[in-house]
Amino acid sequence: MPNYKLLYFNMRGRAEIIRYIFAYLDIKYEDHRIEQTDWPKIKPTLPFGKIPVLEVEGLTLHQSLAIARYLTKNTDLAGKTELEQCQADAVVDTLDDFMSLFPWAETNQDLKKQMFNELLTRQAPHLLKDLDTYLGDKEWFIGNYVTWADFYWDVCSTTLLVLKPDLLDIYPRLASLRNKVQDIPAISAWILKRPQTKL
Repeated sequence: MPNYKLLYFNMRGRAEIIRYIFAYLDIKYEDHRIEQTDWPKIKPTLPFGKIPVLEVEGLTLHQSLAIARYLTKNTDLAGKTELEQCQADAVVDTLDDFMSLFPWAETNQDLKKQMFNELLTRQAPHLLKDLDTYLGDKEWFIGNYVTWADFYWDVCSTTLLVLKPDLLDIYPRLASLRNKVQDIPAISAWILKRPQTKL
């Protein structure tokens, strides 16, 4: 088993999907959290100047979703067939497209607030409606078993609910899927022990 070292800020953010996968697959890793003040020193040492990165076998892997795909490859979390893998990837990419619209790094607070509000009130409902339709009466997003797409839904929606707590009030099926993910023993154990951070 390779040695894994995950490098990210002390927050859930873009690293949390990787932490969920490690927890679920029961893979040991070092969850190395860096302080914002140390970031300017660390940034130039990284291949693309961004985190999270995963250090494995002397290599530094970047891009959270690429890392997640690497870790889930050859496991049922990725999808059991190539078609299901494509469906899981598509749900993840759909969620990620939306999360990437948020101006997380915007320093003008008024502008940031305005843009966040616009995304949460105008655009989020379209995404949620589509996700709800896609989920339908199924237990999980793809097939009849959990995939990393369900994990990513939980990770993203947890952040969205911090920003807009009533977001899922009219989507009981999507809320129920969150609960199902959080009820998986390995995931609930991780949620209990992880550092409590806002995002």
